[in-house]
Formats: sequence, structure tokens, C-alpha cells
Amino acid sequence: MPDEPGKSSSQILVRKLSTILSADVAEFSRLMGEDEEQTLKTFRGHKKVFESLVAMHRGRIFNTAGDAILAEFASAVEAVRCATDIQGALRTRNDQLPPSRQVRFRMGINLGDVMEQGQDLMGDGVNVAARLQTAAEPGGVCISGSVHDQVRNKLSLSFHSLGEKSYKNIQQPVRTFSITEAEGAGALPAAAPQGAGGGAAKWIVAGVVLLVAVLGAGGYWAYTVSQRSKATVVQAPPITPAPPPEAPAPAAAKPAAEEPEGAPSAQTPSAAAPPAGKAVAAAGAAHEAKPYPSAKRSAGLYDGVYSGAICYAETRKFPRRCVDREGTLSGEKITGQWLEAPEAHVTMFLTGDVSPSGDVRIEMHSEKPDGTVVVSIDLAGTLHDGLIDASGSFRKGRPATLQWRKTGGTSH
Repeated sequence: MPDEPGKSSSQILVRKLSTILSADVAEFSRLMGEDEEQTLKTFRGHKKVFESLVAMHRGRIFNTAGDAILAEFASAVEAVRCATDIQGALRTRNDQLPPSRQVRFRMGINLGDVMEQGQDLMGDGVNVAARLQTAAEPGGVCISGSVHDQVRNKLSLSFHSLGEKSYKNIQQPVRTFSITEAEGAGALPAAAPQGAGGGAAKWIVAGVVLLVAVLGAGGYWAYTVSQRSKATVVQAPPITPAPPPEAPAPAAAKPAAEEPEGAPSAQTPSAAAPPAGKAVAAAGAAHEAKPYPSAKRSAGLYDGVYSGAICYAETRKFPRRCVDREGTLSGEKITGQWLEAPEAHVTMFLTGDVSPSGDVRIEMHSEKPDGTVVVSIDLAGTLHDGLIDASGSFRKGRPATLQWRKTGGTSH
């Protein structure tokens, strides 16, 4: 199209569809007021990381003003991947600073129509990204519904829906999502989903669900134990009544030592002999205790140190990986702790329960020094003959297995 008369190429407006990433520093005024020089030094270091990652993800920074940065991407997937990578990298840098001096970006990403004039971009597509940024937590990322539609099946992410939010000077409500977890960046700060009813209500509901699950599991376990006991009693050999004596004679006429086995006097409840039902139940209890190892386990037979491999399955981004770790079983509890990523000071915590029947439930999660949870894994399996064999997955679906054998402890 020929240039309009009297206008240079830098003045011509061109419309196009772009993904815009808007970022600014949370509490920048407070940080500058407390220590201008240190804040600017930290900000400049963060900005270099920001710029290099934008270039790596084939984006470009088209505007900066103070602590604000605007970047453009041709791909929504690359924009979101870039944002989570930046937050992960900057979190590592911030971990070296006191919490009150950390420089944390809030980010908003929108896919929309924009107007390009020279190197600058304008329009609602840019404005919506800037408003989404205000909804993000420090260190977090919010995206519009148009971006969510593009990335939800292409990236390993977890989201909270914040519903349709109305923003200042934006004509229509915007579907808004907060990214809560990203592969490689771990958990991200995120606002509570709309309609959650507040943190207290959420934890009350979670507590009720957990209580119901525990009561249900306990009731099921009690039921199965009861059923095994009943089955054992039924299987006990019945006591066959002896035939009546050939000639009538007083019961006292025969010495007790000469009474034939199974005589009526031995089957009749009295002060000298327990009722037949109790004798059968006692025989059933003795029979039941033998084949089940639970009684021995509860007595501490399997207490001690367990070690072996924990394996994480191959995914599109990560190869299969196995590490040797160990934990300690004491009574009905199994625990373990180790440094999972020394360079990032990430610690893995393992806790679990072992039921009297040998069922094992294990929860693993890794934490940063500030308590931020990076990943969580749930496993279930069995304890048998000194071997713990469990499998499960990360909360995001990556399969994991644990095979530990008893390697230390006191023998019983």
C-alpha cells in the first residue's frame, strides 16, 4: 500500500494480532523510598535477565518506562513460557535478598488486536495486558481468556480461574486466569479464584473432606477386619456332639478324667468350661493371628531405615530419572528428608502412614527456604516382607515410583 501523502512510515498505523506481555515491579515506590541505589542496582540486574529471556523466546521489548516493561510476541505459547521462565529466574535471584528488599515483577499477558506505529504498539490489546498485570500477585502471572485458550493444551501449567473481571477503562469484562504452577518454574504466587468464599472457608471445606475420607477409610478397614474375623470363625471346625451314653447313669458316677472326648458335659456351659461360642471365637482368633503379618508389623518388626530408588517417568521435557533416597519407619509413620536441588536450596520432605494391614500412603513435596512448595507427589502401595513398593504421580501427572527395602534397624 503506498504511503499516505504527508506522512512518514513511522506515522502510519498498521493493525495486527499480537501477544503482549506487560510487567512492572510490585511496591517499587516503597523500595525506592527505603534505598534508591540498592533498588536500582537490583532492578537493573533483573532487567538484564528479563531482556535476555524475551530475546530467547523470540519476543521484543517495545516500550519501557521507569519500572514498567512491555514486550511483544508472535506466539502466545512463547509469551507464557517466557513469563514463567522469567519469574523462575528472578525468584532465584530474589532468594539471595531479604524479603523486604526483593524486587518482584507482576505480569499480565493478552492476545489481541493492536496498532503498530513505528516500533511502538497501542490499542486495547496493550491496555488489557496492562490491566491483567494489576490482578497478578508479586512474582505471579495473569493471562486473559484468549491466551488461556491458546496454551492450555500446549504447556504443562496449572491455572486458577478468576472469572470475568472488570478493569478500569476496559469496555468489556475480561476472562482472567492466574497461573499457579509451571513446569521448570514450580509454584507461582496466585490470587484466590473468584467465588472461593475466602481462605478460611476453603480450608474448612478441605478439612471436612479430609475428615470424611479418614473416617471412611477407617470404617472400611474396621469392616474388612470384622469380615475376616467372621470368615475365620465360620471356617473353624464345628464341635460334634457325642452320642448319648449307652446306659443311664448319674453324671457324677464317672470321674471327669474318664469322660469321653466330646461328651455332653464338656459342651455344656458351666463354671468349669466356657460356652462353646466363646471357645470357637477364641480358636478363630488364634487361627487369624497366624497368617496375617499386621500384628507382627505393629509390634515393630518392620521398624527401621528403608532405602532404595525413587524414579520419575520420562516426559516431553524431561528424561527418566532415578535417585537413591532413604526414610525411617517407626510404628505407623514413615518420614524422610533430603536436599533435592542443592544449587537452589530446595529440600524434599516425605511423610506417610502404614496401616496395620500393610497399606502405605506417602506424600512428598519439595520446598524452598521461604516455604514455597515447588512440586508435590502422592504415592500409594504396600509394605510386605520388609519391602515398600509404591507408585503415584506428581500433581501435574508425571508418574513416579518408590521401591525401598529395609536396610537398618533393630530386629525383633
